[in-house]
Amino acid sequence: MITFRQRIRTAAVALVTVTALAACGGTTGSSANGTIEYWLWDSAQQPGYQKCADAFAKANPGLKIHISQYGWDAYWSKLTAGFIADTAPDVFTDHLSKFAQYVDLKVLRPLDDLGPTSDIKDGDYQQGLAELWKGQDGKRYGAPKDWDTIAIFYDAAALKAGGVDPAELQNLTWNPQDGGTFEKLVAHLTIDEKGVRGDQPGFDKTHVKTHGLASEGSGGGGWGQTQWSAFAGSAGWQATDKNPWGTKFNLDQPALQDTLSWYFGLVQKGYMPSYEEIGGASAIGTDKQIQSGTAALGLSGSWMISSFTKLTDSAGKKLDIGLAPTPIGPSGKRASMFNGLADSVTTLSKQPENAAKWVAFLSGAECQNIIGQSGVVFPARPAGTQLAIAFNKSERKLDVTPFTRQVVDKTTFLFPVTTNAADIAALMAPRFDAVYIGSSPISSLTKLNTQLDDLFKVAQ
Repeated sequence: MITFRQRIRTAAVALVTVTALAACGGTTGSSANGTIEYWLWDSAQQPGYQKCADAFAKANPGLKIHISQYGWDAYWSKLTAGFIADTAPDVFTDHLSKFAQYVDLKVLRPLDDLGPTSDIKDGDYQQGLAELWKGQDGKRYGAPKDWDTIAIFYDAAALKAGGVDPAELQNLTWNPQDGGTFEKLVAHLTIDEKGVRGDQPGFDKTHVKTHGLASEGSGGGGWGQTQWSAFAGSAGWQATDKNPWGTKFNLDQPALQDTLSWYFGLVQKGYMPSYEEIGGASAIGTDKQIQSGTAALGLSGSWMISSFTKLTDSAGKKLDIGLAPTPIGPSGKRASMFNGLADSVTTLSKQPENAAKWVAFLSGAECQNIIGQSGVVFPARPAGTQLAIAFNKSERKLDVTPFTRQVVDKTTFLFPVTTNAADIAALMAPRFDAVYIGSSPISSLTKLNTQLDDLFKVAQ
């Protein structure tokens, strides 16, 4: 019989390296003294959640919230180490790519079994969002927090210099044969070191100053969310046979392999930076590439809105950033991966009912409206989302509907939710990196597909 400790340690091997675990040090962990430990990874969201924490403490005398924020990589390393060392927080921000494995390892409490969260109603949230956080046993393991989609961020000055009307970006098309109007735009916005554009005679693809399209790496560790997922989705491809809880993968399908052949082929044309140019696996973000002038536009998530709107040039002048929807693909529709975050209560919490009170507050109207008014993300409740749209329009002069239109038009597809998520990511990341670099052919994904399918056979 495999013990709980053995199971979580086995998962930790897949989730973090030994050095990461050693570096994480101790944490305060959960407590039973009225202080609820809460973790999140997004520094941009911390001020809004501190306001929620203050409001919660005011409404619940004797209880207070201590918030810890860590960067993405350190966050998951510390959390896994916390499960091993019994120092995990009471409540933490959960991600769809992680929660299935945590449910399987029994480190999350079913919210249905806790009084304050036993009556969460699916209908109070963005359609389809609340259901994502139910395990295969039908129990809820996360209270909806926010949601995100993908869109195109662009440098308005780069478009103007190229004589491109931003309106042209509203109905771009793409296909895996010639890239459509999307590739034509990307080629035009690409400029070599002598000032020749990618669609002009004499363009030198080996000495590029500004790439038309930014890159955030191969996407192998996260299903290409901000890389190729919008293209593959609009080609009619889906990652698994069903979602959530698929048991067979589709990396061997032509719809994906043709898409990726075109997408990574943009590097060979000079239109997108190489693996080395973006810093390899620790890719420089699209926001920094646009800020530095090494890219004119790029796909990224709605959680990056506040980061993009703070960008300045070398002289300290604020950049004029615009948004456009993802291109329309061979399916005749545009597409965007739809992802959601939730708050989960750990089984290590010594005060689960109090922790559930905080989770109920986080997913309630008061806190969701506070977060919406900060304009950082789209809260799970529709009213909070409308507040975020309004904030960005009035305070940032930015129309963020390219993100929300995907939901209204029902052109989203779900981030793949499966068991064995850590093992899947560990197998996918190096193989996709190899394809990006050019050391492995696209066809190598067929073998990878077999390896991923075998994970489920072993589990059964």
